[in-house]
Amino acid sequence: MPELPEVDAVCRIARRALLGRRIMAATVCRARICEPDSPRDLILALLGRRCRRVERLGKNILVLLDDACLRIHLRMTGNLYPIASPARRPPTAVAAFELDDGSGLVFDDPRGLGVLRLLLPHQLERLLASIGLDPLLPEFTVERFAALARRSRAAVKTFLMDQRRVAGLGNIYAAEALHRAGIDPRRRACRLSRARLSRLHRAIVGVLQRAVGSAARAYRRPGQFAEGEYFRLAVYGREGKPCPRCRRPIRRLPQGGRSSYFCPGCQK
Repeated sequence: MPELPEVDAVCRIARRALLGRRIMAATVCRARICEPDSPRDLILALLGRRCRRVERLGKNILVLLDDACLRIHLRMTGNLYPIASPARRPPTAVAAFELDDGSGLVFDDPRGLGVLRLLLPHQLERLLASIGLDPLLPEFTVERFAALARRSRAAVKTFLMDQRRVAGLGNIYAAEALHRAGIDPRRRACRLSRARLSRLHRAIVGVLQRAVGSAARAYRRPGQFAEGEYFRLAVYGREGKPCPRCRRPIRRLPQGGRSSYFCPGCQK
């Protein structure tokens, strides 16, 4: 599943293709991606609108148009990239857009689980209110992060992956940040000291900044994306292998329906 760094890389590609361009035509190949709207209503609403900005918030890509916002969520297998012509879209495409310079943009999603919604200003406000703090925006301060943690009795790993609290942090980078901060993923968020939360805050930002640069470089060409190609993982997916810090074997445990990886020697 694309996490914040991967979504950021896709967003950069989409921004270069869309910025200042007008949508002249659109095709929706899977109706469920735009529910509760119909493909016809979505297409008619998009036609003629110009792209003013393309931003990422958590795992959401927000295409800000003249007086509306196109929200794109890649979910499990989505990708978004430019193509020479919308007619040349791949068979796994769920939507395609023709721009006023003749180029196209395709939303490719083999499993068809992505989201494509046109939001009016009041709907965008509701969406923004439902999304947690983005770790790479200035609003993600130690004070606000600590206040959220103090109100959560969940395990810290589960807390970090709650998109209503911290937006965009998924399984891989939550595990890596906790390892860097030396915190056991099973610890309750509300029981962590201010010093440990401050260390975790720095770890989250540091891990994601490195991963964003890695993901941007790993995007080779349209449709070819090597996730995390340059990001060296310390614990995630390394069960039984030595911790790069203390050489103790990495452990894996089920947590919140996912696998958590950690070092029992470094993480307390």
